[in-house]
Amino acid sequence: MYLVTAAGNIILVTACVCDARLHTPMYFFLVNLSFLDICYSSVTVPNMLVQLLTTRTISFTGCAAQMYTYLLLGCTECLLLAVMAYDRYVAILFPLRYTVIMSSSVCITLASCCWISGSVMSLLDTIFTLQLPLCGSYVINHFFCEATTLIKMACVDTFATEMVIFSVGIFVLLLPSFFTMLSYVRIIVTILRIPSSAGRQKAFSTCASHLIVVTIFYGTAIFMYMKPVSKDSSNQDKMISVFYTVTPPMLNPMIYSLRNKDVKMSLKKLAQGHICH
Repeated sequence: MYLVTAAGNIILVTACVCDARLHTPMYFFLVNLSFLDICYSSVTVPNMLVQLLTTRTISFTGCAAQMYTYLLLGCTECLLLAVMAYDRYVAILFPLRYTVIMSSSVCITLASCCWISGSVMSLLDTIFTLQLPLCGSYVINHFFCEATTLIKMACVDTFATEMVIFSVGIFVLLLPSFFTMLSYVRIIVTILRIPSSAGRQKAFSTCASHLIVVTIFYGTAIFMYMKPVSKDSSNQDKMISVFYTVTPPMLNPMIYSLRNKDVKMSLKKLAQGHICH
């Protein structure tokens, strides 16, 4: 699954970068998403595979670095998916002004804001989690260093840390998912007003891929992070963590390429040896 994730996203990035027809705001954000997915899965999955095969330990510094990077990429992806919903909102509701509203400078600014906000939010989560004193055998009952798992190992009251994680979750999960939902309500209402069935079908196909991605990613992440942390380790929590760490990055390039004619044409030309044009 990791090899499929890496290969699929690298191919998608290559197709978008090399095909001049895909140099649009939609594919600019898609390249950012694919890059995030490559890094997101690479932070946890290779080390997870090593841990499953050996009894190798991870240092405190390594655990902290993994936690921060994982949270950085996850928070950034949550915000980026909301920006992609805004891009589709502008494309459907204001098609004649789309290129003016979503100019290159605006796209770069929006993507930069996602990365900067993600880094700040993840730093808050990491600092508040790592300052907790840990008890017991220092064995993490998980496949990687996740904040909620380390909180379960703490010797002191973790209310403040849990409130920080919950507050960050509101900013990077609930608000973006709510904004995305509102955007798609407006988009669907606008699409239903299109007189021709061909126009409605084309508009729906443009947005359906992104809607599938956000439903999978937001749904599992909200279930994990927007609930009280239980001191009892749960195998269900571990499975869900692995699911949203491994599955969405693997499915994203398949969803976008299989449901998008422009991407499929670009991939076909890429396979025929027309590398960049």
